[in-house]
This record gives sequence, structure tokens and C-alpha cells, in this order.
Amino acid sequence: MPQKRDLTPKGYKPRLIEGRLDALMAAFGCVEITGPKWCGKTWTALSRSASVTKLDDPIERQAAETDPRLALMGEAPHLIDEWQEVPEVWDAARRFVDDSGGEHGLLLLTGSTALRKTEREKVHHTGAGRIARLAMRPMTLCELGESEPRVSLKALMEGEPLPAFRCETSVEDVARWCCRGGWPAAMNLTDEAAAETASQYIQAVLDVNVVDENKSPATALSLMRALALNESQAVTYKTIAKDMGRGGSVPDEDTVASYLELLGRLKIVEDLYGWEPPLRSKARVRVKPKRYFCDPSLAAALLGATPSSLMKDMQTLGMLFENLVLRDIRVFVSTYAHLGNGVRYYRDSAGLEVDVIVECGEKWAGIEIKLSDTKVDEAAKNLKALRKKVLSNPAARNAEPAFLAVLTGRSTLAYTREDGVMVIPIAALGA
Repeated sequence: MPQKRDLTPKGYKPRLIEGRLDALMAAFGCVEITGPKWCGKTWTALSRSASVTKLDDPIERQAAETDPRLALMGEAPHLIDEWQEVPEVWDAARRFVDDSGGEHGLLLLTGSTALRKTEREKVHHTGAGRIARLAMRPMTLCELGESEPRVSLKALMEGEPLPAFRCETSVEDVARWCCRGGWPAAMNLTDEAAAETASQYIQAVLDVNVVDENKSPATALSLMRALALNESQAVTYKTIAKDMGRGGSVPDEDTVASYLELLGRLKIVEDLYGWEPPLRSKARVRVKPKRYFCDPSLAAALLGATPSSLMKDMQTLGMLFENLVLRDIRVFVSTYAHLGNGVRYYRDSAGLEVDVIVECGEKWAGIEIKLSDTKVDEAAKNLKALRKKVLSNPAARNAEPAFLAVLTGRSTLAYTREDGVMVIPIAALGA
């Protein structure tokens, strides 16, 4: 009997999402892995594959355009990399799964760009029941080996107490993490070389993806710079347009919306939506979303920031640190199996704001993000105010938070305060 091929790339580092991928492969005939360029989708998919078709190869793409079924040929699990290059492959994969008689783990699809509207017209089936979807993001601190995950976010959601322990990190560590980013290809590089990865990422998007969409690289770059200036803020299209037009003409809001849609399809920017209990509250859709880059290194590169310059600008470093924490939390939550998992933020008309609300099933938790553990008192005050507000109406029967925590960059200890608010260094947090 022939031995199954091992396509795992040399030097591949395990990813947190692998357990979720294995579970979906055991339940579905096909799994699509989506995510931004360079986040490691193909390498993770190859670690589970026995054969591969790469549709960014002109010869293989031409064959698939002639007959999409040709892209599916190979030993299972078979990977079709960059499947969106030939959108008809989606329906071919769905039919392949149907014809298999209920077999699981047959196909993997990877892609870094969601289909345009004109391309979606070529897809005639949603894939529901046949094709599962899994979102992937750049690497977390613990995946990069930059931290020791002694605290499980999932365990905290399930009510486990926080053990007290020492964990010392500095502001310099945070600045370095934000500029290096979570790119697999940069893991073994020096800090200076790793910082080039984000700059080259942005250039590749401008030179290839933006041009392929018949859009202006200059306009796309000005938008990304405006987003970097306003990261972690719930700003309007008007504000973004104004910042794009500094020193030049101001684009209209339709242009801003069009380019934001592109960055969303490329998975470069991800919205963080507002949260308000109870579940049916209309306030969920009334609060403007915040926009974050998929990795803080992109914002750092767009701002021309370096670890040394960030040490002189704590406000910008705090903004980038918030982006880093949100990246890691989103990765952790994406590994959970519950329906309805999500990450949001809270803001009300009275000015109360909490950085992150984690939802897992019917449970929720409030998290504040602070660059230094010297700011814990202020953050804890916000968290306790949110808890009081959520529970103030007994008739609403809103649930107690699973936990309230302040995640810190510069830190010395992980511990639970007398008021029940946890203080957790980000360097100690894991899935």
C-alpha cells in the first residue's frame, strides 16, 4: 500500500486553529480556509493535505478554467490553493462532495481574497452543508514563541479562577511585538528584517490586488494611512475622507466605501462592532464599528513607526497594542466550537466604553486593554460600571459576566483584585 505523502512545509510551526480545522474536516466534505495574505493558510492546509493544485500557477489555472473538475484531481485530502482565481471551482467542489456519498475531509480550499460581486455571479450554490468555512489570521504571541500561555481564555469563560503568578514584560517588549507582527515568514528574522515584512505586504497589495481591481494604488495607500491614524476609533467616512485628503483633494464617501470594501475582501481590515445586551437590542447595529488591521505591524509600517520611535509616543503604542490584543483574542475565539462566538466592544450614550466584549455561546466577558499595569484602577472602574449597567434591570435577566479582566502590556503579575477584576499580562494569555 503506497505511503501517504506528507506535504507539511519544512519549518512549519503548529497553529492554534489546527484543532478546529481537524474537527471541521471530520464533519464536512470540504473546508474553506480564508484569511489575509501571508498569514499561513496554505502551509496549515498543506499540513493536512496529501495532494495540491495551485491555481496561482498559470498552467493549472488555465486547466481549471477549461474544466474546473481538473482542479479537484488528487489524493484526499486534496488542497486547491487560491481557489478564487477560478470561481467555478466552488460549485465543482460542492458537486464533488455530493457525488462522494457523504465522505468527509476530501477537499480543502484556501484563498486570501473574497469574490467580487461579478465573480459571485459565477457561483450558484452557497456550499451549505457541504463546505465549512474557517477564518485564519496572523500568528498570536504564543504561536510566535514570544509568550508563555499560562492562562486559557476559554477556561476563564468557563468559570475557572485565575492563578496568581509573576510575569514581567516591558514597554520595549510591546513596541517590538507590534512592529514585528504575526507573520510566519518573519519568525526567524531580526527585528529590523521582520519589520520589512509589513512594508512589503502593503506594497504587494498596492502593486497586485489594487491594480487587479482597477483601482488607484495612491488612493488605497492614502486610505490605509488614514485608517492607521484612526485605528481603534469609531470614525465616520467623512473623517476618513478628510484624513485621506490631507495636502490634496478629499475623496467622496462613495470612494471611501468602495476602497474599504476592497480592504475588507482582502481581509486586511476587520470591523469591530458594538455590543449591547440583551441579544435582540437594536443598539448592536446603531453603534459605529471600529476598524482594525489584521495585524498591528501594518499600522506601524503605514505610520513609519519603529520600536524606538514608539517608545517616545505612548499614545500611538497604546493604539497598536490594542490592535495586537484584539488580533490574539480573535484567534483564540476562532478555535472554539460554540455557535455565536464573537468579539465586540461596548459604548453607550453616557460615555461608558469597554474595549472588548467576548461572547461564547450564551456567556460574555468584559475586557479592558492597557499598555501598562499602572492604569488598572481606571480600567477596573469601567468594567464594574458595565457589569452594574448590564445587571441593573432584573426583568431583562441578563447574565453575569463570566469574568472581567484588564489585559496589560507592561506587567509584573497576574492576579485577581479584591473587587474580582482580573489583571492578566497579554504575555500569559492563550486560547
